[in-house]
Amino acid sequence: MSTTEQSHEPEGVELRPEPSASVERPAGGDPVPPDLAGVSPTSPVGRLAATVERLRREVRAAQAEAEGRALIELAKGILVERLGCGPAQAARQLAELTEQAGTTPLEFAVEVINQAARDRLSEITNTFLAATADAIERDAAAVRLRAAESGALAADDTQAVAGSLLEHALRPLGAVAVAVWAAGADGSLSLAGSAGFSPAEATRWRYVPPEVATVARRGLTERTGQWFGSLAETGLPTIGRHLYPDGGRVAVPAGTGGRIHGVLEIAWPGPLEPQPAGVVRQVEALAELCAHTLETYTPRRDPGQEPRVLPDTAELMDLADGLHDPALVLVPHLDDSGQLVDFRIQHINNHFLDPAGRPRAVVNGALLLEAYPMTAGKSELFQRVERVYATGEPFRARRMQLTSLVDQVSLSAVADISISRHGNSVLLIWRIEDETARLASLLQHAQRLGRIGGFEENLLTGEITWNDQLFRLYGRSPSSTPVPLEDLPAYAHPDDAVPLGRFLRTVLHHRRPASAAFRLQRPDGVTRHIRVVAEPVLDTDGRLFVVRGAYQDISAQHWTEVALAATRDQLAHTEQQAAERNRLTLQLQHAIMPPTRAPLTVPGLEVAVRYRPAETEHLVGGDWYDAVVLPSGLVLMCVGDVAGHGIEAATSMVVLRNALRGLAVTGAGPGQLLSWLNIVAHHLTGAVTATAVCALYDPDRHTLRWARAGHLPPVLVRGSEAAPLPLVKGLLLGAVPEAVYEEAELEFAPEDTLLLYTDGLIERRDRSVEESLAHLLTAARTAPKTLDQQLDGLLTYSRSDTDDDTCIVGIRVV
Repeated sequence: MSTTEQSHEPEGVELRPEPSASVERPAGGDPVPPDLAGVSPTSPVGRLAATVERLRREVRAAQAEAEGRALIELAKGILVERLGCGPAQAARQLAELTEQAGTTPLEFAVEVINQAARDRLSEITNTFLAATADAIERDAAAVRLRAAESGALAADDTQAVAGSLLEHALRPLGAVAVAVWAAGADGSLSLAGSAGFSPAEATRWRYVPPEVATVARRGLTERTGQWFGSLAETGLPTIGRHLYPDGGRVAVPAGTGGRIHGVLEIAWPGPLEPQPAGVVRQVEALAELCAHTLETYTPRRDPGQEPRVLPDTAELMDLADGLHDPALVLVPHLDDSGQLVDFRIQHINNHFLDPAGRPRAVVNGALLLEAYPMTAGKSELFQRVERVYATGEPFRARRMQLTSLVDQVSLSAVADISISRHGNSVLLIWRIEDETARLASLLQHAQRLGRIGGFEENLLTGEITWNDQLFRLYGRSPSSTPVPLEDLPAYAHPDDAVPLGRFLRTVLHHRRPASAAFRLQRPDGVTRHIRVVAEPVLDTDGRLFVVRGAYQDISAQHWTEVALAATRDQLAHTEQQAAERNRLTLQLQHAIMPPTRAPLTVPGLEVAVRYRPAETEHLVGGDWYDAVVLPSGLVLMCVGDVAGHGIEAATSMVVLRNALRGLAVTGAGPGQLLSWLNIVAHHLTGAVTATAVCALYDPDRHTLRWARAGHLPPVLVRGSEAAPLPLVKGLLLGAVPEAVYEEAELEFAPEDTLLLYTDGLIERRDRSVEESLAHLLTAARTAPKTLDQQLDGLLTYSRSDTDDDTCIVGIRVV
């Protein structure tokens, strides 16, 4: 009889044995068929006929038994759908109901089928078969799944269960391999059985340590079925990954009664498409079958390895009593349907203190959610315990918020939590943080870091209390006698007697808080700078009876202040020296080259000079200029710039300026004068370097001979045009021992103006010299009426940003 025929059996169907024909049974042998009644049973033909008849009866009996089993399996399927349970639980439920009804399993199965016929059993079956039509044959789907269940229940080990699941239920779905993992109490995974994987692969994956991320562990920790379309999406290692790198995987937790005993992992050779709800339910049902098998699973041991014995509840209670932290032993509490709903507090050790202050007898034996209703709230403590019990993975947390609700009053505490599973029990350890002890510890560390020692002295009894830090400050052993406050001057430097006497009088006689700083002389010869602060405590009658206070080691602060004071004094002295040096430099510079000077009296020639010192005093430079009428009647004009700043640059400028004046009376030309000046700069001034322009003007011929030593060329303003003079060769002064300088001659026309200047007039940080010179030429073209106005305008509208000295010498032919 097929499953489909059974599901459409009309109501009131009955099973009756087939009427058998009357046969003649020989004494002590098999019955003889009626058509051979005349044959002797002892003859060969008679014995053969009797054997055939016996085999025929056994075949009919086997057929009847198979049909009965099919009806029973169908009844169990109805219970799975009606009760929403797994196949194993449906089998147990059918057995219990059969026993209560006092009938045979076959008779009760028929009653279940007849009852289900009124509730459209055929429609439910057809819906399931349609959902799995792409993976398995429609007519054989239910038979294969039931066969897998029967094979799993009849198997003697988990390896056989895995083979039965793969052969009867999973291959029709396209799966190629299956692995059944057993979860250990420590969160590890052991391969309890597999099918479709090679023996070598199964050996490699025999054991997975705790906290190692694999596909099976995802199913264990998530506690819901994990369906991966492709292993490439997960990146997780697992058994057979190299065989099916792009294949789909399913990891479904196998658990009963709130505890996960392991994981059912199924492998597909290629990507796995989303499966119908019916297939998902069937895989979950197969995982539940594995859970019943894993309940009694014992991991294989290596040769010589001692068997691992999980502690029972009694041993776990003894373990809890040996702990110094509060501990609770919890056991699962299941409802009538076998679902985990709570944990019962089986035992609490002697160190346990209820956060609500209730006696231990009230908490011991109670349900966890009843004793602490809010553990399922914000702190999620109950969820943590439930997860540890389900997966076996321990949980640790520091400073977790615990909340309890007693008599409608919410109480909170902070504790370090440890949860672990041992066999079928859970050990919960919590170390509630003592706020007072924590604050005391913080205060102790603060005193140590701040080098602070506290004391309290009872003046009536003479009892003195010091903390450990104060003994260390005094350099005394903690077992020694503390020093009374009145004896403090004996341990201080003699020069500090006056401030300490004032301090003691203020505290002990005037009864007011006071502080003092002194030098403490320790027994080891070390002197420490100490600040003492004390306050008097009066009794109800106004008498002084206790003095409290603290000592602080301020040696580091004292020496820091001394060092800072010395540094400030040295800095002030240095600043004073620098200011004096700058003042002398400015005086020297202004004495030699004032910002303006009286014009020269030269027929047919107007001469003007301008000097602008740097705005920052410490940048006093070596710019210089000169304009003087020589004994020969020629006019010497020059500008120069000595490298560097400060007194050295100023003194070098004076040397070069005076040397050029002295050399000019020889009547030599500007090129020769610069050659001699180069020797002076290189040999007689400490090897300074400088730039300069030297020119000699002949009033009779209205001509100008000039030479340059690495300096900017003069600018000629003629009419409305302004341009620099053509460059002549000349190396800067002091660079080499001897140098030759080229000369050039310029013939002046009436109203011509020549400008000699230093780079402080045009130099900018963000522009090239060429751009700055172009701006000077533009400004020089718009010349005012007088030469003085022109030089003042050039200084006023200069775009220089280097804050350097500036010199300008201007001549105009009239």
